[in-house]
Amino acid sequence: MLLKKLQLKTIDYKLVLTMCFLFFFNSIISAQEIIKDTVIQKPVQLTGQKQKIDGIIANVGDYIVLDSDIDKAYLEISAQGGSVKDITRCQMLGKLLEDKLYAHQAIQDSIVVSDAEIRGMMDDRLNYMIQQVGDINKVVAYYKKNSVEEFKTYFSDILKEQKLASEMTKKIVDAVEITPEEVRNFFKKIPKEELPTFGAEMEVAQIVVEPKVSAEDEQKVKDRLNAIRKDVLEGSSFATKAVLYSQDPGSSPNGGFYKMTRKTPFVKEFKDVAFSLGEGEVSEPFKTIFGYHIIIVEKIKGQEVELRHILISPTVSETALKDAKERIANIRTKIENKEITFAEAARTESDEKETRANGGTLINPNTQDTRFELTKMDPTLYSQVSNLKDNEISQPVLNTDDKGKKTYKLITITNRIDAHTADYAKDYTKIKELALKEKQITTISKWFDTKIKDTYIKIIGEYRDCNFVYNWLKK
Repeated sequence: MLLKKLQLKTIDYKLVLTMCFLFFFNSIISAQEIIKDTVIQKPVQLTGQKQKIDGIIANVGDYIVLDSDIDKAYLEISAQGGSVKDITRCQMLGKLLEDKLYAHQAIQDSIVVSDAEIRGMMDDRLNYMIQQVGDINKVVAYYKKNSVEEFKTYFSDILKEQKLASEMTKKIVDAVEITPEEVRNFFKKIPKEELPTFGAEMEVAQIVVEPKVSAEDEQKVKDRLNAIRKDVLEGSSFATKAVLYSQDPGSSPNGGFYKMTRKTPFVKEFKDVAFSLGEGEVSEPFKTIFGYHIIIVEKIKGQEVELRHILISPTVSETALKDAKERIANIRTKIENKEITFAEAARTESDEKETRANGGTLINPNTQDTRFELTKMDPTLYSQVSNLKDNEISQPVLNTDDKGKKTYKLITITNRIDAHTADYAKDYTKIKELALKEKQITTISKWFDTKIKDTYIKIIGEYRDCNFVYNWLKK
């Protein structure tokens, strides 16, 4: 994970992407506090050695690191199943200092983390912890707090710091762009013997038929949402209603909370309604491809909106499912009889807007290209295509997505790519991703070099002998 390794003339390019993800997105839940510089006292001399006051070992801006933070970071990694045997205390302190500097600079850059976001994160983390140990009092005891409320106050500060660090990292990384010329130069400087190898891949196309929902069933959903809306307008908690009734698994545990801008990849209908509302306003029920929604806008900050929503999808009847299966079976028969090609059928018959224009070709959500590496393919998709031969069309497949929506599919493999050494022309998208990640690492490294110079940083005691990746000691 050490960035200096990536600044050497010889780079193991096969590891670049993995290292980037570890560096950018692995977070350590550590017990940390925020104090003002004036609280930190000078070390006192006892028997010829320096002693740390209250266990303070480092200060970054207004943030401090305690010696016990390192111990707790080790515990957190172990609790999550990670190995700590090769992580030194100096390396762990270096990671904590990085997180502190991210959070400190986020405040300087006026990055705001809302209380609603922290509450949502708190609910998620507490629910997970309670599932693991069975009792919130055990969680409180683990963190050595006297009550649930004391723990929540303490943990809220930790989560806020983590969120600030995450937003600062995202701001730095999102600003990095790469040109085709940079991609070409990146590939050229890779020694031939170090070119990465890409696993076997395939390209997949599908035709989707959605069961038709009756007007009566749609009206039932709208009536239910209108009743919820009425309760909210009369004083009920929208967040509580979202937890109880919303069918969106991504937001219902957080009370339906989302933070978004016009660039956030939500469907157009959702964004149109979200950005038409004022603060505190509750929308009428409206429809998207996922079902029916209502939205309440909690806060508008410039181009950003903080909102909550409730999603309810109409129930699909058995008759509608049967009709959809018959329809897709007829489409399959036409393709088998050469009356129409698979791609033509996808363009004219598929109900999936995202793929029908491309003849049903699926886009890999992880890479944004059309190839799926077999070893990294979604298990559900893999089970649907693994036994298909070239140009074979699957039987109608009943699919249920993570929101409970049921559809029928026909699936075919349109191309197979064997495992091979990286080729610039064939693998441009993957090579571009590797080049971008390397540039992001370099940008992060330069950012640290600059911000460390401009920030008050103090490291105390034996930790001044650490060999850090970054120049925390400003030597």
